[in-house]
Amino acid sequence: MNGLVPVVVEVKTADNYRLSVKTFGPKEGRPIIFLHGFPEFWYGWRKQIPFFEEQGYFVVVPDQRGYNDSDKPDAIGAYDLNHLSDDVAAIVDQLALKNCILVGHDWGAAAAWYAAIRFPKLFSKLVILNVPHPRVFIKTLFTNVRQFGKSWYMYFFQLPVVPEGLMSLVGFERVAEGMRSTARPGTFSDDDVRTYAAAWSKPNAMRSMINWYRAAFQRPDLRSDVQVHVPTLVLWGEQDTFLEASMAEESLKYCDDGRVEYFPSASHWLQHEEADAVNQAIAKFIA
Repeated sequence: MNGLVPVVVEVKTADNYRLSVKTFGPKEGRPIIFLHGFPEFWYGWRKQIPFFEEQGYFVVVPDQRGYNDSDKPDAIGAYDLNHLSDDVAAIVDQLALKNCILVGHDWGAAAAWYAAIRFPKLFSKLVILNVPHPRVFIKTLFTNVRQFGKSWYMYFFQLPVVPEGLMSLVGFERVAEGMRSTARPGTFSDDDVRTYAAAWSKPNAMRSMINWYRAAFQRPDLRSDVQVHVPTLVLWGEQDTFLEASMAEESLKYCDDGRVEYFPSASHWLQHEEADAVNQAIAKFIA
């Protein structure tokens, strides 16, 4: 797939589901975990994997629960942030990763924020792409009219059955046009679209992917301690169709040691559009 040949490792979650984890590079290298978001899967990091593999890192890229080759629990509650961050801890534990770097985009960034909050000793650095700290998002969603409007699809995803049924009905390659329309022209090739559509077409995949949104509304985490003690870099494409850029700076208030780097012409699909610059920014931060 795109010339990438992973070594696949199976990880058991705390609630006894199977995660398909793709790994690249030397096992003795410093580990770096990349967490994909909606509606991608491990393939969403195809422009980062070769760079960090060549740098000698042990690159760990899971299909998160509900996606592609990983198990797809039926219950909506199985996709809440506690389970998602537990999955990250299970990967670190079962692969015996030390001095680990954690990188996340979109929903993968939400899982990364929570993993860093709950298990700070597991990670040496945290890199977030285009998703605010969870508390900042909740606050902004209910106080900022522009963000409320940008999040319309999250409310649509709360409907049972309808969203995944509609996506299946229109064809998953047409669903990918939603990604294309919110990215720079040429960001996603026809081959990319076919690759994503094949992953979405797997049994129960789209329902499980959307269940992340349902769980966020039905099973919110209201813990009082949400401070991030892991050194944090936030990378943000300012042309994001889905999220207000003001939330990036606001997120630093919850970080003991955090900074933000903006990409003025990039969209929500930052790691695809500005791959070289993103790779260099991450490499500099974690060196």
